[in-house]
Amino acid sequence: MASRISSVCFTVRITGSWQWTHPDDTDRGNLAVPAREHLRRQAAGILCRHSVLDLAAADDATSSLLQRGYPMPGLEVSGTAELSVAAADRALAEEHARRQQAADLEHGEELHRLAQLQRVLADPDLRRVWWMAQFPDRFADLDNLAQALKGLPAPQEVQDDDLRGDIRRFIDDLVTTLHTPQQREVFVQALVQTLTALGHQRLATAAVLRHRPHDPGSTPA
Repeated sequence: MASRISSVCFTVRITGSWQWTHPDDTDRGNLAVPAREHLRRQAAGILCRHSVLDLAAADDATSSLLQRGYPMPGLEVSGTAELSVAAADRALAEEHARRQQAADLEHGEELHRLAQLQRVLADPDLRRVWWMAQFPDRFADLDNLAQALKGLPAPQEVQDDDLRGDIRRFIDDLVTTLHTPQQREVFVQALVQTLTALGHQRLATAAVLRHRPHDPGSTPA
């Protein structure tokens, strides 16, 4: 049965059982046929989403799915699957994984290079230096390039999606808006109160000591 890579296959042995739950209705033909088809279809549907390199996960998923099913009213089917992988299929999967990893690395490097170029071209000063280094005999064409790149934004930095990133951005914005000693004093007091409330007494004490002005000639704490 095909794995996530259609040309790479699992070797599958399915052991199944079935029973007809409506004994009074016996005119159903050979019930083994739909039962076997159901088990094969269920196994194939789950295995095509797994890699042969992760045999344990594929085995768990298949066994869980084949526990019990009802391909038609009155027919109860259950089964177990034994999975194995031929050496040739495993080798194909490993080669595919290596190529995919190499492609991902190449793609990442290309994106990084383009982001760096975008950062240079979006900054007038960096763009001028880059143009002079790349085309020293065509400096007069720089104005045409600038016009063509008008409105080009700088690449966006990868944003943190965790609490640490949110706090870092908030603190940066807050500190930027502090202009007077009074504002800084209020900020430090609020910070110390917050750290104390959170149980970080050591950090609160460090914030106080770092903020406290030193007497002339004294040794900083």
